[in-house]
Amino acid sequence: MSKLSDLPGIEKAKILERDQHTISRRNISPNALKVLRRLNDNNFSGFLVGGGVRDLLLGTSPKDFDIATDATPEEIKSLFRNSRIIGRRFKIVHIRFGREIIEVTTFRAPHQSSKQVASGSSRRDIRGLDSAHTSDGMIVRDNVYGHIDEDAERRDFTVNALYYTTEGFKLLDFSTGLQDLADRKIRIIGDPETRYREDPVRMLRAIRFAAKLDFDLDPATAAPIDSLAELLLSISPARMFDEVLKLFSSGYGVSTYARIQDSPLGEFTIGPTLRARSDNNAQAFRLLELALENTDARIAEGKSVTAYFLFAALLWPVLRSRMLANDAADENNNAGLISLANEVLAEQQSLTAIPKRISFASREIWELQWKLENRTRRNVNSCFNHPRFRAAYDFLLLREQSGEDLSACGQWWTDFQFGDTNQREQLLDSLPKPQRRRRRRRKGKSAGNTRG
Repeated sequence: MSKLSDLPGIEKAKILERDQHTISRRNISPNALKVLRRLNDNNFSGFLVGGGVRDLLLGTSPKDFDIATDATPEEIKSLFRNSRIIGRRFKIVHIRFGREIIEVTTFRAPHQSSKQVASGSSRRDIRGLDSAHTSDGMIVRDNVYGHIDEDAERRDFTVNALYYTTEGFKLLDFSTGLQDLADRKIRIIGDPETRYREDPVRMLRAIRFAAKLDFDLDPATAAPIDSLAELLLSISPARMFDEVLKLFSSGYGVSTYARIQDSPLGEFTIGPTLRARSDNNAQAFRLLELALENTDARIAEGKSVTAYFLFAALLWPVLRSRMLANDAADENNNAGLISLANEVLAEQQSLTAIPKRISFASREIWELQWKLENRTRRNVNSCFNHPRFRAAYDFLLLREQSGEDLSACGQWWTDFQFGDTNQREQLLDSLPKPQRRRRRRRKGKSAGNTRG
């Protein structure tokens, strides 16, 4: 079994004994404890680290339990048959227990330490040699392994650099994490500008954690964001899509939106939406706020949320603004609507690579709005049986809640979908009858004229 006192770098930590912190094994995933135990049994060190430790100390239930160890990815995989190595930029190991995944990473080291270790070093000195930066300082490969104190230096924020071990049930702090938790402050580890240049997404993570925890950004952590926000353009649109999704669909979208719209980061994440703000577009932005409130509430209740509904709401102000500018408010101008919708989605695509299945579904929600409003016997059943009906119906209700006057359209659809056969027939009978067109008589042909 690994001995904590023999672990290189451990002497740099502030160590809290079991009676000096509030973490209890009862609140830790049994599968995470199982991974820690097997690592220890095989002469490796394993620590619960990151958001799991932070949330336990704050008295909330962690969403995930991540582990850091001195074992290499290959050594971890050899210990767990239910594991696989993923990632190129930085290799991690996913250990699956049914629906739960425990993420295990090897201690990282600073990139300037990526030299061969002198002969005679301990077995746990496992520095790798795979690191690289771009000319702007961005990390593009990150498989440099080291000691636990170096791993703590490589983590992003102090409140995420706390380590818990089942060996004596101790808590380790290599920076100011415990004090920053007490002060409710997000502080980046190391020089802020250097760390943001290494990975510009850290600026978004700073906003996200501040919103999630209701913490303030440390002034030094916040200072470079104004001048470095443009670095987000160097991040692949596919990764940016994932990050924007995290910003608004992790249970604190309202708080995140309030923070990011006042930050230069907003321009490089949801810029088209923020630029669409105007006095005559207030209802569209109210719908967005309502959608974020509903999303947060669903997540709090353990319900699922859909990315396509979120992006339909995020980009609704842009679509409405374009419609006003192009006089395309005619509900029957479906072709014009589709053209504008494609323009809106394409503009956002330049920032975040929205997958086709999501952009297509978002556009379907928008298209259905005008069909739901302009009900006829012909389109009611096609709308009701459409796979996106429920999402479009919910969106319609949000439009009414935001202040749009839709002539009680939402109530009609509520009555229709929950009514019995007779009630539905009565509702259909109440719809305006379509005007029958008179057939125009063809020139040169009179009634009764036949070919002979």
